[in-house]
Parts: sequence; structure tokens; C-alpha cells
Amino acid sequence: MSLQSVGRRGEQLAQHYLTSLGFSIKECNYRTKLGEMDIIALKGGKLYFCEVKTRIGDLHGKPYEAVTYRKLQHIRRVAQAYLLQNSIKNSKLSLQVISIELLPSVGVKKIKMYEVI
Repeated sequence: MSLQSVGRRGEQLAQHYLTSLGFSIKECNYRTKLGEMDIIALKGGKLYFCEVKTRIGDLHGKPYEAVTYRKLQHIRRVAQAYLLQNSIKNSKLSLQVISIELLPSVGVKKIKMYEVI
């Protein structure tokens, strides 16, 4: 499985995971000149900006470990751009990393959300 197909599979799994938890998916692969946000979701009046990281096996570490300080800054900038572009003010929001570990057989080992502080 190519890295791109692993990433796409992870984003699909993350969407299903979020909807199973009662989230409404607002945007997938939202793009601005500043970059891309994998998923923007809504639940309980709160917007969730989600970066999805997916790995098969532990050879390259846990998926969430790939989110660096620089990537967190990128997530914040894209979230701010989304709020400005959509004239959203005074909204509750949360920045999330969705970490997905796949088994070599392409089964799901673990999905977990981490809030970015």
C-alpha cells in the first residue's frame, strides 16, 4: 500500500470514526493558500479542526509523533483562515490530531483523538 493510499484510508476511517461519535463532517481536505486541513467537524456547537496521521506498524513510530511544533502552527493558521473565510466569530473550537494505527493486514489496530493545547 502506497503512502498516499494509507493516508486516504486513514482519512476515511477518521470520518467514519467521527460520525460514529456524533460529529457532523463540515469539510474534508479543506484547502487554502496556507495549506490543508484534513477534516473540519462540528459537534455540540463546537468546531473541530482535525489533522489525521496514519501508520501501518510501529517501524516509523506512532502516528501522533509525526505532528511537530511546526505542523501545529500550520494547523492553527489554517483554522484561523477557515474562520475568517466563513465569517465565524466567537465560536468554540478545538484542534485535534486523530492518530490511526493500522495492522499490516490493513485492519485497524487503534484510533485515538488528541486535543492540541
